[in-house]
Amino acid sequence: MFKAVILLTAADGMSHDDFVAWWLNEHAPLARQLPKLRKATFNVVDSPEAGQPNGVSELWFDTKGDFESAYASEIGKSVVADSMAHVSGRVRLFVEENSVLN
Repeated sequence: MFKAVILLTAADGMSHDDFVAWWLNEHAPLARQLPKLRKATFNVVDSPEAGQPNGVSELWFDTKGDFESAYASEIGKSVVADSMAHVSGRVRLFVEENSVLN
C-alpha cells in the first residue's frame, strides 16, 4: 500500500482553532471524496509553536499511481486548491510504513 504524509501549517493570521475547524469540518469531507482513497487520518498537532505544522494527514492508496490519479482528478484539484487557500506551508512525504507493534 502507498502512503502519503502531508504536514500543513495554518495560513498567516489564521488561529490554530480556526485551522482545526476548517480542516476537520470542511477539508476532510472534501478529501474523503478522492478517488481510490483507502484510508485517511487527520492528526491535529497539540499546541503547535509558531511556524510548526498544525496538522498531519496520512492518506493511503493502493499505489502511487492511484495517488497521482486522485490528485489529477477534478476533486483532487479542488482538494489542493482548498488546502492552498488555507495554509502557509504544505510538505508532502511519501513513506513506507513499517509497523513495529500492532
